[in-house]
Amino acid sequence: MSELREAAFQSKAWPFEEARRVLKRYEKAPPEKGHVLFETGYGPSGLPHIGTFGEVARTTMIRTAFEVLSDIPTRLVCFSDDLDGMRKVPGNVPNAEMLHEHLQKPLTSVPDPFGTHESFGAHNNAMLRRFLDTFGFEYEFISATEFYRSGQFDEVLLRAAERYDDLMKIMLKSLRDERQQTYSIFLPIHPETGRVLYVPIKHVDAGEGTITFDDEDGREWTLPVTGGNVKLQWKPDFGARWAALGVDFEMYGKDHSTNTPIYDGICRALGARAPEHFTYELFLDEHGQKISKSKGNGVSIDEWLTYASTESLSYFMYLKPKTAKRMHFDVIPKAVDEYHQQLRAYAGQDLTAQLNNPVWHIHGGKVPESTLIVPFAMLLNLASVSGAESDEQLWGFIRRYASEASPESHPDLAAAVEYALRYYADFIKPTRSFRAPSEEERAALQELRDQLAAYDGPVDDEALQSVVYAVGRDRFDPLRAWFTALYEVLLGASQGPRFGGFIALYGVDETVALIDKALRGELVAS
Repeated sequence: MSELREAAFQSKAWPFEEARRVLKRYEKAPPEKGHVLFETGYGPSGLPHIGTFGEVARTTMIRTAFEVLSDIPTRLVCFSDDLDGMRKVPGNVPNAEMLHEHLQKPLTSVPDPFGTHESFGAHNNAMLRRFLDTFGFEYEFISATEFYRSGQFDEVLLRAAERYDDLMKIMLKSLRDERQQTYSIFLPIHPETGRVLYVPIKHVDAGEGTITFDDEDGREWTLPVTGGNVKLQWKPDFGARWAALGVDFEMYGKDHSTNTPIYDGICRALGARAPEHFTYELFLDEHGQKISKSKGNGVSIDEWLTYASTESLSYFMYLKPKTAKRMHFDVIPKAVDEYHQQLRAYAGQDLTAQLNNPVWHIHGGKVPESTLIVPFAMLLNLASVSGAESDEQLWGFIRRYASEASPESHPDLAAAVEYALRYYADFIKPTRSFRAPSEEERAALQELRDQLAAYDGPVDDEALQSVVYAVGRDRFDPLRAWFTALYEVLLGASQGPRFGGFIALYGVDETVALIDKALRGELVAS
């Protein structure tokens, strides 16, 4: 066994823990299908949101970990439930009025309100694939519409008709009495209107593979369960899909967790082994509400990538997947800086620590070096204080701080400068608020100003931080009150960077001038 594989079997990183559970399925014999199948599901009822990306990113991390542990081939399938009926019109699409007449039709039969694809389902599927391709995921895409209509699902659908009573027993136990009276695992698609019908099923003919029902106008119809004439209700569809594809692993949000026994029961009743599961906590918006595709609340993938790199988003997804996470724009700077901190630490770590480092899982073991020599939070503060509106303004400060730096030699820094300017313009500039110093703070600022004006030591983070620290040490208890004052009075923010590093980057003389402005009240006036 290689050193890497041996270390992976001992690693406490959650992707390796999950991968070991999947591998245990085949400790006696390899899979008959010749591979291990990882799946992610997606309901394209609205534009793909960042939680959907998270499922694929995290599943990819587990798949990569599995491939270290085993030589069994793997596949990752992204399955879109686009045959589902559109139950409501999303609130975040153009031309929404045109969609109302198409309620309950499969998403792939609803016109595209954006006017770019043959259907709303096709548009949302294309959006999802574009997002996933941006991140370089290796996956196979399966459309439920194609899966049903092409016959790939027929064998399992016929088996569902044969075992209809067993499947209904599983479902009826989870339903209220009123719902039990009309429920069926099968949803016919009306031959004339094309709508997905939620109607009682009068008869299931297992021998013929058909269902008989009355439509909403009281007309009786008999349809084959095969060929896309019928779809399964979403809970049975979950388990039936696992059975049809031979899925070994699927993760989903906490809101699905109570349905796990149902999904598993359906899969087993159809003659297949239920997959391993991983339940993650939900993503919340700025108000602590669950992120919703139809509401469009929270941060979208495109929005995150406007202000930060793809790797920073993957880093955010890696952290504590079983903990609910608030996902608003203010989490972005922290994610960027922590990701690069981990990159810088990686090279000096032993193999065990590297396998526990998020960047190993983000990059599949091929970890690059960080060229972000100025923290993202520092760039934001620099943009705020200098009022920078162009990358060249920020590079003027950076080159003085690190003369060897350039966009060519430090691509991470070059990208971060562009991101920081956008973030500053959209989130910091409109909201920053300076305050006047108290008498105690004014005295401390005057002393700091005088010491910096007379300073002739090295212009580096540590030396300047010592000056700042010494001024506040005897005046403020707790000392953090001094740094809070510096941020609020000089930067117009409630928190900020290590201040010695800020002075080194912004400039000693420039910081003296900044303090003078604050003492004269010019920052508050501005």
